Amino acid sequence: MLNLSEFKHVHCIGIGGIGLSAIAEIFLVRGYTVSGSDMKASDTTQHLESCGATIYYEHSAENITGADLVVYSAAVSQENPELVAAAEQGIRTATRAEALGALMDGYESSIAISGTHGKTTTTSMISLILEHARKNPTILVGGNLAEIKGNVKVGTSDYFVTEACEYMDSFLSLRPKIEIILNIDSDHLDYFKDIEHIVSSFDRFAKLVPQNGTVIAYDANPFVKTVVRDLPCNVITFGFNDQSDYYASNIEFNSFGMPSYDLYKGRKKLCTLQLSVPGEHNIANSLAAVACCHSLGVEITDIVSTLESFTGTQRRFDVIGVTKNNIRIVDDYAHHPTEIKATLSAAQNIPHNALWCLFQPHTYTRTMALFDDFADAFTDADKIIVAEIYAAREKNIYKISSKELVAEIKRVHPGKEVYFISDFDEMANFVLNNADQNDLVLTMGAGDIYKVAEIVLDKDRANG
Repeated sequence: MLNLSEFKHVHCIGIGGIGLSAIAEIFLVRGYTVSGSDMKASDTTQHLESCGATIYYEHSAENITGADLVVYSAAVSQENPELVAAAEQGIRTATRAEALGALMDGYESSIAISGTHGKTTTTSMISLILEHARKNPTILVGGNLAEIKGNVKVGTSDYFVTEACEYMDSFLSLRPKIEIILNIDSDHLDYFKDIEHIVSSFDRFAKLVPQNGTVIAYDANPFVKTVVRDLPCNVITFGFNDQSDYYASNIEFNSFGMPSYDLYKGRKKLCTLQLSVPGEHNIANSLAAVACCHSLGVEITDIVSTLESFTGTQRRFDVIGVTKNNIRIVDDYAHHPTEIKATLSAAQNIPHNALWCLFQPHTYTRTMALFDDFADAFTDADKIIVAEIYAAREKNIYKISSKELVAEIKRVHPGKEVYFISDFDEMANFVLNNADQNDLVLTMGAGDIYKVAEIVLDKDRANG
């Protein structure tokens, strides 16, 4: 187990990434000498340099000189010259997750938010509730949160809030006192063999919590119920019926698609909450945040005021703009069939004519493994445009294209308009030439499909 008191100089390979840059900033604030490497400069690396980090913009064995701990991100190859040099010189190495776990160990209230969907939103909700309740937490979020001007904030209290990602079993390196399990679903099937493998990993994750700790779980998910059934620690549940410890009742949606609900703890109504983020999935996320913070003693007034003003994180149902024909353009990070369904369902509560979904599949393995689920996910969309698959870290060994997915969506939904358009500029032109007044257009995916929203609005401004 990594003991950070043994080290003074930490070198981070891939320091510009959203995950490792946050770790590096915490090390800097805690007084460590920090160096790192990445392939190019960015706002993130420049910020770390202003905080005192030394950063090299190439990977070289000489970069680790003086380091006694080398931390690397999941994207770093084992053949990386700095990682090879560390092994040759006997310098201790650790993954980003192992370093995060070691950092968590020093906090009395370390909170890890897990689940296949909703981690970033729920982490942001909890972080801001604790901030507004003057708990001064340390925060690591998987996306940019405007209120903390980025994805990390180093606090001075015993509260530590972080996302816990299941990919590659990285969350098994964490050391939380409090865990949230939002849901368990099939994903990352380039690593996990099947849903049983995923459930097994979450089971091991839940058992990391000490006996005096707490697991907060969504009890409507059968896999989550299996994982938390016989835990020795305290278990708090949330959901949509009175069998849960915290639950929502009397759900309504306003004309902007934002839900309100009566919040109950047991038989006691705590309040009525009006959210500023859309969809039933965000009700579940907010319930998890309520259960966590209320169990930590945060006043319900602080919880309510924060959740009612919370408008989401970057790329979670972001309203990008409106064209001169009153076509609303929204961008969302949804890249899994369950997330697509939830986002399109949320959009149904917003007044519109036709609902357009401009979807970019993310990775070949996910597209292959969940092919039938993707084909069935677009029920609530009227018009669907599918871009080519975003490769991310993968090579196309399957020789699959989005053309096959388009054909299957047409087969499953024979009445729908479904198009394959790989070029973003062509896609934007198609939308501008065919969308009508009061249509709602969603760009959707974890890759770079968000650029289409910007292109549409730029072309609209240029034409008007």
